[in-house]
Amino acid sequence: MTCRALTAHRALLTFFFILLTAHCSLLTVSASSWTRQTSGTMAWLHSVYFLDQNRGWVAGSNGTLLKTTNSGASWNKVSTFTRDTLRDVYFADENRGWLLAERDLLKLNTNDEARSYLLSTNDGGITWQRVLVKTSDANVRLVRMAFADNQHGLLVGETGIVFATSDAGTHWLRQASPTKHLLLGVTFTDSAHAWLVGTGATIVKTNDGGATWLNATPRDANEIRFNAASFATHNLGWAVGNAGQILTTVDGGRSWYPQRSNVDADLLDIKFVDTTEGWAAGAEGVLLHTTDAGSHWLVESSGTSHPLQRLFFIDRNHGWAVGFGGAILALGTAQAPSLR
Repeated sequence: MTCRALTAHRALLTFFFILLTAHCSLLTVSASSWTRQTSGTMAWLHSVYFLDQNRGWVAGSNGTLLKTTNSGASWNKVSTFTRDTLRDVYFADENRGWLLAERDLLKLNTNDEARSYLLSTNDGGITWQRVLVKTSDANVRLVRMAFADNQHGLLVGETGIVFATSDAGTHWLRQASPTKHLLLGVTFTDSAHAWLVGTGATIVKTNDGGATWLNATPRDANEIRFNAASFATHNLGWAVGNAGQILTTVDGGRSWYPQRSNVDADLLDIKFVDTTEGWAAGAEGVLLHTTDAGSHWLVESSGTSHPLQRLFFIDRNHGWAVGFGGAILALGTAQAPSLR
């Protein structure tokens, strides 16, 4: 084959390769992206919970509770009959739900008036009943609420306070406190296995539903304020904190290893949808994404500079992030146009 013929042959192969690549690209689903949803409020949104990819709730300051039945295409306000801050929200089904509320310390009428309380509904939020959780100090704040299933849940807050329920919130029992530090995050792998994180580099775990707690605090991590944790299995987990810090464990918390987040902003929440893919969110509108269990974290565009405080995922293609200024972001996967 002559030199000219060889060159033409190579050019032809290159042309067909480009055509094949373009054809495959058109058939490939595009990458997931985050879009801003219209919340209709400027409240600081502290929590988000979805039953499925359509039905969800968002809770925040000034008694704000929003509900959607169409994945967040529209959000409607639900009256909670309070102007207190709503720290957390959970619904067992369409009708039965819980809110964790916090009064402004300066607005308490008496020293005996509890600063934190629960609201429960059995009719989808039409009516709410106030539930007081007794503490030795009425001013102690409860800052997080989480449920492993419809029966088992935890309440945590200041001075290492922990309450547990095993009867769908009918009774909340004080647990032996694993720490005196402020607890900021709760995560479950099942009703028996839970993790708590907080200030003072606090990480503690239970393998028996809270009857006993084990210390899993990383060594030489005294300056970390852990805000949240996520576990894909009983052994494999991650915790995030101030100044962009991410730590991971593969042995159930016996040892922890730092991961590079590539940001300096405080990270406020983290969620893994499986053992390899996860998201983290935080101050300055930071959104981080990994598909290799955190070996590499990539900064994703959020379209906002407001703090993003909480994440929630139904699966890898359906997720929400909420935060300051009424910010609600939704993760969606756009399909590329089909060839005709």
